[in-house]
Amino acid sequence: MQDLQRLQKVIAAAGITSRRKAEDLITAGAVKVNGKVVLELGIKVATKDKIEVNGIPIYKENHVYLLMNKPRGCVTTVKDEFQRQTVMDLLGNKITERVYPVGRLDYDTAGVLLLTNDGDFANKMMHPKTHIPKTYLATVKGIATKSTLKPLLKGIKIEDYTTAPANFLILKADQKNNSTLIEITIHEGRYHQVKKMLEAVGHPVKRLRRERFAFLDTSGVERGKFRYLAKNEIKELLRIANEQVTDKMPTHATRQMRQY
Repeated sequence: MQDLQRLQKVIAAAGITSRRKAEDLITAGAVKVNGKVVLELGIKVATKDKIEVNGIPIYKENHVYLLMNKPRGCVTTVKDEFQRQTVMDLLGNKITERVYPVGRLDYDTAGVLLLTNDGDFANKMMHPKTHIPKTYLATVKGIATKSTLKPLLKGIKIEDYTTAPANFLILKADQKNNSTLIEITIHEGRYHQVKKMLEAVGHPVKRLRRERFAFLDTSGVERGKFRYLAKNEIKELLRIANEQVTDKMPTHATRQMRQY
């Protein structure tokens, strides 16, 4: 008996895109199976079937999962029209598989960044319904207090949406430079979200670093370098995503702060 799988799952497994976006490609007529355009989402394919996306044959790659310590002054894209350094440039020719960033970190934001060629995994890591906690260290303008940051606990209105509740911890107030070091944990990942949230409560961000993605940090990974995720780490990330964990967010007030 042939091992049949849904077409969108096979496309995602090839590292091209997520399963959801693969469905969009199918309905848009961008996918062919054995030379014929397929528009049906429920179709199943066998290993021997020839699948093309936008005219390019796909092949199944070994899944790769990386954790990078992204430096500032680097864009989280595969290519940059302004010829700036990208996270792909940092990988160089150290890996043979094609990988893509899981979400984005701003040009001037450093810290934990995941990369993979597993489209399903990437989608689960980025989807807001999975509630994966992402913790940032932010140096902000002004002396922040529990009172000024309190609105973050309930979620605040930003542009056309209201953020999910966030947790925060005030780590250090610098009276001389009129700034505060804050640890903030969110469960979303919207464009410039942390910067917009802190600006909305009167404390624009001066410096930002993603300290943790779920339980992962950059311990042992030099700036601009990467490591492979262990199998148990991948399994735990998927468990968190699949179970839509909404437990209390860690503050880790007693952990040793890393220079950034």
